[in-house]
Amino acid sequence: MAKLVPRGPTLLIIGVLAGLVFPALAAGVRPLMAMAIFVLVLGTFLQVDGAAFRRALRRPLVWLLLPALAMLACPLAVGFAARGAGLRPELIVALVLSVCAPPSSGTAAVARMLGLDATVPLAVTLLSMALAPVTVPLIAAGFADLALDPLALATRLALLVGGAGALALLLRHRAGAQLEQHVGVIDALVLASLLLFAVATMAGMRAQIEAQPLAAATCVGLAFGCNLALQALGALLTPGNLAARLTSGLVLGNRNVGLVWSAMGAAVSPMTALFFAATQFPIYMTPRLIEMLVRRERKENASP
Repeated sequence: MAKLVPRGPTLLIIGVLAGLVFPALAAGVRPLMAMAIFVLVLGTFLQVDGAAFRRALRRPLVWLLLPALAMLACPLAVGFAARGAGLRPELIVALVLSVCAPPSSGTAAVARMLGLDATVPLAVTLLSMALAPVTVPLIAAGFADLALDPLALATRLALLVGGAGALALLLRHRAGAQLEQHVGVIDALVLASLLLFAVATMAGMRAQIEAQPLAAATCVGLAFGCNLALQALGALLTPGNLAARLTSGLVLGNRNVGLVWSAMGAAVSPMTALFFAATQFPIYMTPRLIEMLVRRERKENASP
């Protein structure tokens, strides 16, 4: 598995397509999604450099700008833009709810896979998760007239981040040297978790596409458009080289819609569920495009 890590972006696309083509496979691994997310967060904690993480937290871009953009400015801007474009109310609700979610738990792992700095996505994700119990219910109430329990959100996030963080600290303390010797194994476990999650997110998606092909196509198109627009916004607002700008783009574009999805429970409408599932396509397909851009810049910088 470790030998496949450099081909991770391509494998993520294969994982999404496999889950779509083989519905039974996606349904079979769906119960493992929670475990996959935990391993993703744990693996990221084990791989991140503590000193680099603390330096990242001192940057205003990381502790202020990106979390504020991710949790407040972006969902509000998307909501008002969707209203101005005259989209159907149910699509506006789905768009806003997906963007008010904190950055995806796997963003730092994807950044590391692409050779980008994983400390920035990890720091912004953690700070955004701390804001989520306040911002998500407020935005959901304002745009969707939906009441979400902030305490339940906070508990769910605390269990995920606190549990993975505590285990990572314990492993670093007890087996720090061994962890450094097996970085490739950790990378492979993170990639396997990403693949498992990619397949699982497609559970039920094929049936929805077959039942509502036009609605599914609309949702997928909107999901790609929204994700790419947010990634472009992050890239434009971030100073530095292309790698730094693409990293910020990943943070703003890829969202943990599963958190909002689970918090909504039975209140999720069929259209919202369809759109939430559609958001997984750009999350797992755009890393291949980013990989191509990064390789192109590195070749240009290496050429005399």
